[in-house]
Amino acid sequence: MSTVTEQRGQDESLAAPPGESALDITGLQTWYGESHILHGVDLNVARGEVVTLLGRNGAGRTTTLRAIMGLTGRRTGSIRIGGRETISMPTYRIAHCGVGYCPEERGIFASLSCEENLLLPPAIGVKNGTNSGAQGMSLDEIYSMFPNLAERRHSQGTRLSGGEQQMLAVARILRTGANLLLLDEISEGLAPVIVQTLARMIVTLKSRGYTIVMVEQNFRFAAPLADRFYVMEHGRIVERFGVAELEGKMPVLHDLLGV
Repeated sequence: MSTVTEQRGQDESLAAPPGESALDITGLQTWYGESHILHGVDLNVARGEVVTLLGRNGAGRTTTLRAIMGLTGRRTGSIRIGGRETISMPTYRIAHCGVGYCPEERGIFASLSCEENLLLPPAIGVKNGTNSGAQGMSLDEIYSMFPNLAERRHSQGTRLSGGEQQMLAVARILRTGANLLLLDEISEGLAPVIVQTLARMIVTLKSRGYTIVMVEQNFRFAAPLADRFYVMEHGRIVERFGVAELEGKMPVLHDLLGV
């Protein structure tokens, strides 16, 4: 954790301070069929911030990410991305607002090689969304960030290790040009050395101006990376605080999360 913290301090000197809002959620209600999952979620993320959603399994964290992408059932409330209301948009239009979603199951195409998976998504090149026409990372940039993927570029996607598949899932989003990244449990079940690689990746992306919303069960992974934290319970936000308040909130987090 100390290595990541040191790098974070070095890289953050290169980043512009958070300014205008990248994501604003107000009064979000979400259903799966007849099941009412989210109950009035309010959440905001400034450009360039890393925000982590904490909570036990079933608290509504993944549903929040899926709702942002329009992948749930009925939604009410407001979800503004870069100031643009998206609550009624289909998923493909939300993606064109500069949002990239990395689901917990990764979604690697088994019939394609690692490099073919990377080449599959086109660069979105948004003009009215969060990335204002930004182009996706080139393969050279991806391979520089993830040397493992360069070595395995010709391997079948699902023959990669779990950690390599996770790198591939994130790298594929970076190819699109999205710069509001929704990352769901990217550290789950991975070896510590891979978790450290992903932590360094997040520090690097933050230094380049990306905005990141993470769902994480691994508190030790998330704690040194996030600027702010939201804690969810039963589909509601029950705590919100900045990194400066983290130490004082540990008794509350222990009660809510068992950390």
